[in-house]
Amino acid sequence: MAAVDLNARIPNNVGLADDPKIRRALEHWQPKYLDWWREMGPSQFAGHEVYLRTAIDVGADGWANFGYVKMPDYRWGVFLSTPGADPRVPAGDCAGSPVWREVPGEHRNALRRIIVTQADTEPASVEQQRLLGASAPSLYDMRNLFQVNVEEGRHLWAMVYLLHKYFGVDGRDEADELLERRSGNPDKPRVLATFNDPCEHWLSFFAFTMFTDRDGKFQLSALRESGFDPLARSCEFMLTEEAFHLFVGETGLERIILRSAELSMQDPNGDARGQGGIGFDTVQRAVNTWFSSCLDLFGSEISSNAANYFAAGLKGRFHERERYEDHVAQAGNYRMPVVEGDRLAVIDVPLRNAMNEVLRDDYITDCERAVKKWNSRLEALGSPLRISLPHRRFNRRQGLYAGHTFDPAGNLIDRDTFEASRDQWLLSRKDSEELKAIMQPVTEPGKVAHWIRPPAKGLGGQDLDFAYVRA
Repeated sequence: MAAVDLNARIPNNVGLADDPKIRRALEHWQPKYLDWWREMGPSQFAGHEVYLRTAIDVGADGWANFGYVKMPDYRWGVFLSTPGADPRVPAGDCAGSPVWREVPGEHRNALRRIIVTQADTEPASVEQQRLLGASAPSLYDMRNLFQVNVEEGRHLWAMVYLLHKYFGVDGRDEADELLERRSGNPDKPRVLATFNDPCEHWLSFFAFTMFTDRDGKFQLSALRESGFDPLARSCEFMLTEEAFHLFVGETGLERIILRSAELSMQDPNGDARGQGGIGFDTVQRAVNTWFSSCLDLFGSEISSNAANYFAAGLKGRFHERERYEDHVAQAGNYRMPVVEGDRLAVIDVPLRNAMNEVLRDDYITDCERAVKKWNSRLEALGSPLRISLPHRRFNRRQGLYAGHTFDPAGNLIDRDTFEASRDQWLLSRKDSEELKAIMQPVTEPGKVAHWIRPPAKGLGGQDLDFAYVRA
């Protein structure tokens, strides 16, 4: 692996100095990226100095440094994790054979599709969140929003490098199109539906980073098990940065949940709204909305594409090498409920065809862990309120359960019943307007908005009263 070159126009450890063709291609793409950032990023804060971490290495220690940066000057780079001594394909029919350093011709289209889909999520999330800085509950939270934004930008760079390096003219065209699509645009939307949904307030931002970035964790983990070594190593390093995004979401939602419970206990009617906070029912609707949307990101429960990707060694399971002894998965079935008429029936699906559902299972388990922690904190607080996750069949737009309607417990119901209860179960326009009304910006160092708890501690070695963002 090439040494880290931090002085290059594009910081990297992939040897761009010795690869003039790819270096020139990326340097040609860079101004287009900066134009996109100025148009669709948090441009109203372009002149602010933000206390950000910047990747400088790929080692376990000292891989990033902290300092004030104006976001348009952020040093977006291309970094792959350190290769193993004798890397082998982790899963599928070729499990145990040497990894691929180049794209196998028979898998070219599938790999390009996988990379483009992953890449498209990165700029999409920046676009969804671009206006939130103006209503930040603290400078700490504003800084965390911007950290997530710039790192999503770097993840885009990681995928664009792969497109340029390994897919020729097709890859360059795909890289350009990544900057042309727009979240929520009816004519040129982002590839996946969740990344076209509005993220208009901080409750949605924390739910997004809790649930949508957690999907990213599991998708990247599955791609880390790819037999295409450059993709696997790109995702390995992306997971290092992704961990902070999950921290922002999980702790941010917890701070809102606990504050809403506190204010509910103070209010004579048991409603946090009466004390200037966020109603606990609104928090539950945000959980329902974003969790159910993110379940769609794993794809259909029964999928020939998932089977083919696994068989070919393009994707594995979560922690494939550590958790599984059988890496071929030719035998075995997955029991799955399906809708038959007006009832649910259980069928057996060949394991490879259920790989999306296997990954979704691990995702749900991880989300349940966080909810259990939040509820234990509520119990310790003396609050009777609890958060719950809706059933995986609830409010689905993709897969077996799309086109059918279920209540949050997973019971099959008719469409009229669902529509009559929609605003009780999912975020509504009324919720969004109410939330935006109370989310006035707090920009004094050390101060935090009334509707959210202060964080437990500062970041990057700084105290809570540190000026994380300076005008």
